[in-house]
Amino acid sequence: QVQLVESGGGLVQAGGSLRLSCAASRSISSINVMGWYRQAPGKQRELVATRTSGGRSNYVDSVKGRFTIFRDNAKNTMYLQMNNLKPEDTAVYYCAAETETDRRGTFGSWGQGTQVTVSS
Repeated sequence: QVQLVESGGGLVQAGGSLRLSCAASRSISSINVMGWYRQAPGKQRELVATRTSGGRSNYVDSVKGRFTIFRDNAKNTMYLQMNNLKPEDTAVYYCAAETETDRRGTFGSWGQGTQVTVSS
């Protein structure tokens, strides 16, 4: 497993941008999949984006064209660049990792979450 720490959340006006960071406790180059989830009050947790070690990214439809997920292996950090933010993006954002020891398709490591609030 790996320890993950998110940062970069905050309050922003609609149309603004934020970059979330997810710092890992060890090298992420061999981590199969890393991703970002979010959970808004009263709603189920939602998978926002994933990035594989091979460089393939996937996004939920609601953020396509606005969010970009990327990994910096040299810094052991994953990012989520969020542009043109909307009030409906307000949520706690969590990073997660499917490491070498996790069952395929299962995120076994999670961060503590960072709050993103978008005002209208």
